Amino acid sequence: MNRTPVVAIIGRPNVGKSSFFNYVTGIRISIVEDTPGVTRDRIYAKVEWRGKTVTMIDTGGLEVGSEDPILVQMRRQAETAAELADVILFMVDVNAGLTAGDMDIANLIRKIRKPVLVAVNKVDKVGDAPPEVYEFYNLGLGEIYPISSAHGLGIGEILDAIFENLPEIPEDEAEENIISVAVAGKPNAGKSSLVNKIIGSDRVIVSDVPGTTRDAIDTYTEVEGQKYCFIDTAGLRKRGRISDNIEKYSTVRSLGAIDRSDVVILMIDAVDGVTEQDTKIAGYALEQGKGIIIAINKWDLVEKETDTMEKYRLDVLNKLNFIMFAPVVFFSALTGSRVNKLYGVIKTVYEASSKRIPTGLLNDCLTEAMITVQPPSDKGKRLKIYYITQIAVKPPVFVIKCNSKELFHFSYLRYIENQLRNNFDFTGTPVRFKIREKDEEKEN
Repeated sequence: MNRTPVVAIIGRPNVGKSSFFNYVTGIRISIVEDTPGVTRDRIYAKVEWRGKTVTMIDTGGLEVGSEDPILVQMRRQAETAAELADVILFMVDVNAGLTAGDMDIANLIRKIRKPVLVAVNKVDKVGDAPPEVYEFYNLGLGEIYPISSAHGLGIGEILDAIFENLPEIPEDEAEENIISVAVAGKPNAGKSSLVNKIIGSDRVIVSDVPGTTRDAIDTYTEVEGQKYCFIDTAGLRKRGRISDNIEKYSTVRSLGAIDRSDVVILMIDAVDGVTEQDTKIAGYALEQGKGIIIAINKWDLVEKETDTMEKYRLDVLNKLNFIMFAPVVFFSALTGSRVNKLYGVIKTVYEASSKRIPTGLLNDCLTEAMITVQPPSDKGKRLKIYYITQIAVKPPVFVIKCNSKELFHFSYLRYIENQLRNNFDFTGTPVRFKIREKDEEKEN
């Protein structure tokens, strides 16, 4: 799966960046207030337009010459976001006119050498653009786009321009049978140490200082004829604990690494146990339909008693009960103990995620499940299930045709899922269902 292109919204404080961000994402994520400097942290979200998707980053206002510590940090955040982006959306305010601050930002952007679109915001009237818009051509950044974030004017045109200016993202090497594995987790869980141990070299910088890895780093290796791409990601923290300006934007790349992976190794520190942030990472991987392996690192530091490993495994799955299907592996990235077992688990999870089950076998399983436990009924009307078929992989997606969606209680769907897992071994992969009534038109 290819990574999602990134668009960074850059501009002075109070030009309407967050209002634009909220409008195009369709949800009120960024705080909007008529006070300069309200958005101090990066906010990012997926934006879909005409069947394509980008990750859009909203940044704090840029004041290039300021020495105020907070504004200096905001400037560094915005600069980092711009360097990360595939396209930069430079926003200015038609009411304020072209300012020295706008010119400073334009000079900064030119050094980054990325495609730039100039959005002239607060053009709130329909019709020809006011004369004040045209002075922004003096920025020397090419075409300008009059918009109104508050009223939604000109948004379609600038979104079209954004997608037209996105660079070509190289296709993944799926044809070469490479399994992409994202190694994700909170900072200092041992992700880089694991990658280094796997490939037998110090390809990735390792430090006991949390947050050493700033980028998502791809490392290729081959074991017994199978090629792997391990993506070592920057540690993901709670937003309140993200203070370093570069680390803020590392999160975007980490999530992007999960997006383009086949399998996610969720690294958990055996000493710390499962944390809230671990659950969020697991939840994101689940939402994206990725194969998931729960990897308990630093197992050498845990005192062992009878059944310690099994008790720990059950405790982890209890805390991550929404991914009960994920295998749990124990190792020490530092000593290399049990690390070699990962390859077999990765292949098992990848094959499960890619698995296609013939329709005949699926329906045999469904029939046996319905004989064992009858479908539910309500007010004398019983759920009838006509057939099941698979329509996709990575993750496996199944269509179930029935007489009534309302009668299809989630507990019975979970029962069917468990029967499929017991019969066809979907270890480590989510499975998804589309419930359709008999008279519904077939969806593509």
